[in-house]
Amino acid sequence: QVQLVESGGGLVQPGGSLRLSCAASSRNIFFFNDVGWYRQAPGKERALVATHTVNRETNYADSVKGRFRISRDDAGNTAYLQMNNLEPEDTATYYCKLVNLGVWGQGTQVTVSS
Repeated sequence: QVQLVESGGGLVQPGGSLRLSCAASSRNIFFFNDVGWYRQAPGKERALVATHTVNRETNYADSVKGRFRISRDDAGNTAYLQMNNLEPEDTATYYCKLVNLGVWGQGTQVTVSS
């Protein structure tokens, strides 16, 4: 079964940027599966942040529009979430997901704090 591994999380000050990566164990997997980034803050439910379809259509939660950008590499092996102008409210564990297959990664922690 395909596996996803997220990386790129960390501690950043408000207004800073991070780029999260989601590496798949299967080649070209993102050519055939929509990919999503989700986040879960302590005490809250997991929520959708952004999606990228096989047709390169993107969709974003209202709270991140204009600040975050989802993309994938040309090989279809890695998905990214570029996060700019980060706010304390963005603090959460971020997960990527192969939407069609329902496969999740293990998550990466993002903390926005001064």
